[in-house]
Amino acid sequence: MSRFTYGSFHDGPDPLSAPTDAGGGVDEIGRRLLDGQSLNDAFRDMFRDGVKDRDGLREMFRKAQQRRKEIEKSGRMDGLLTDLRQLLDDALTQERTALFPDPSDDARFREAMLDTVPDEVGRAVQQLADYDWQSPEAQRSFDQLKDRLQRDVLDQQFKNMTQGMQQLNTPESKAAMKEMMQDLNAMLEKHRQGEDASQDYEDFKEKHSEFFPDAPETLPEFIDELARQAAAMQRMMQSLSPEQRAELAEAMAQALSDMGLQDEMSRLQENLQTMRPEFSWTGQQQMSGDEPLGLPDATQALAELADLESLMDQLSDSDARANLDNIDEAAVARALGRQAADDLRAMREIQKQLEDEGYLQRDGDRLELTPKAVRRIGRTALKEVFSSLDASKRGDHSIHRSGASGEITGMTRQWQFGDEQPIDVVTTVRNAVNRKIISGSSKLTLSAEDFEVHETETRTRAAVALLIDQSFSMVMSDTWRPAKTMALALHSLAQSAYPLDALEIISFANIAQVVKPHELPNLEASYIQGTNLHHALMLAGRFLDKHHGAQRVVMVVTDGEPTAHVDDEGYSCFSYPPSDETIALTVAQIDLMTRRKVPISWFRLGDDPSLERFLDQMARRNGGRVLASSSEKLGDYVVSDYVRSRGSR
Repeated sequence: MSRFTYGSFHDGPDPLSAPTDAGGGVDEIGRRLLDGQSLNDAFRDMFRDGVKDRDGLREMFRKAQQRRKEIEKSGRMDGLLTDLRQLLDDALTQERTALFPDPSDDARFREAMLDTVPDEVGRAVQQLADYDWQSPEAQRSFDQLKDRLQRDVLDQQFKNMTQGMQQLNTPESKAAMKEMMQDLNAMLEKHRQGEDASQDYEDFKEKHSEFFPDAPETLPEFIDELARQAAAMQRMMQSLSPEQRAELAEAMAQALSDMGLQDEMSRLQENLQTMRPEFSWTGQQQMSGDEPLGLPDATQALAELADLESLMDQLSDSDARANLDNIDEAAVARALGRQAADDLRAMREIQKQLEDEGYLQRDGDRLELTPKAVRRIGRTALKEVFSSLDASKRGDHSIHRSGASGEITGMTRQWQFGDEQPIDVVTTVRNAVNRKIISGSSKLTLSAEDFEVHETETRTRAAVALLIDQSFSMVMSDTWRPAKTMALALHSLAQSAYPLDALEIISFANIAQVVKPHELPNLEASYIQGTNLHHALMLAGRFLDKHHGAQRVVMVVTDGEPTAHVDDEGYSCFSYPPSDETIALTVAQIDLMTRRKVPISWFRLGDDPSLERFLDQMARRNGGRVLASSSEKLGDYVVSDYVRSRGSR
């Protein structure tokens, strides 16, 4: 039997995570649009809040902020100096202890020499470099001091480079490190001059693999890693007190000089700063905590803090929330872990799928919904409307026929008992073949579930004008969202159940305008005063006059009496209370509808007594009817009235 070895998952997207769903993204945007947000705001806030089980940018920002506080309290940046001073004190104390019982002049001379050792670690190491230690313990402490200093100096620039190196001061180790530094600088300078150094990097990784076993895949990534460390080290030096800075700089210079790397390290710093000037090379950082941090740990902490600061700027940027490409995925992974990077990648995939699958299109920097997205949002709105329908009071709205003329519409549906429509033979046989393939049966048989029938148009095609009050009072009375939801639902119903109907949606505030279907989700209420029903009825009349042979329907949704009209020159005239001229012109348009034999269905929102009196009078004058609806039932009333109106002449 073959054997399999299983290990922990290390990197890349979670293979068990749910696939991204662009349609779900459209639904989420649709809900936000129906709540009154603009498309750009809905798109931005969807990614801010997150999608389904994915953390959004706001949660990522919170975690980054929390992580920054943790690092700032993780320890002190003077940990290396503290440890080196302790090792130096240990060596001097151990040496004096060994010299004290010795009565010779040499012992006294050595004690006097030890008394002149400076307190600064770098100068002390330089002065004691050739000292002949009498105490083996003191010798070990001093060697440990030099080894710790050299390892920290190298590891702060090359992360964990010395972990696999037993000895740093052997001639072989010094020669290998110097050769590595020379090759590194030569490669960086070639890249810096604009030459292709990708093969040089591959050769470098192979030649110096003992120093960089986990080297990044590409040279730019390697340069980023080195530059982050170098910039963090420079900021750490600037964050120390002047005395600490001078002492540590001298100690580091002594360590590099002992290894013969001082010139190459200076050369490396210059190359990195030139190639990555955008990194944070200056600035001070305060850190608190009881734990003293070594040089590599302190440098790594400052590098992570710089990543977090940059990432928080990106996450808080409104432009970045609208375009996830502006957020550095690698920085997210470094600062917050792979799960956060997976969440960002999933939201990016939704963003990409929304465009690739035809839900969104870009007009420059502006996003627009496509007709496909509008249809999906309309279906969502229609579901919302139908979920509140009371079938016992309003009637069954499941439409199985399209009319009585028998004209085939091109649509099919599954056959039901009692259907008289012609059978779609091709689709019926195809269903039987598909069922045979799925079941693996050897025989092709027809079952009742295979049969499909042609839909027929059994009612006269309708021309429907829906007039929606867009005035500011709709926002104040919290009825704008249900009105927009209802309009989207009606558009979706007309397209799906009555594809031969002509539907025109007209919004009216200080003036009226025809609203195209793709504009509906992003339509916002007006902040200009005026309820220009006069202009809206004029536009509705022009629309209906183009459809003489159709069944014509007008529905008006409003929460206030007319307060504006259009004068002879096309300008909007506002007056509150309504002027006689506004009322007269509006009534004249209603009378024109009456002469067209088009009764108007009025949907009254709110409890305005003046509006109630006006609409009751207009319904008697026109032969229409008034329905007083709550905002929650508005969609129910309008959709039901649309279905009812189509069924009557």
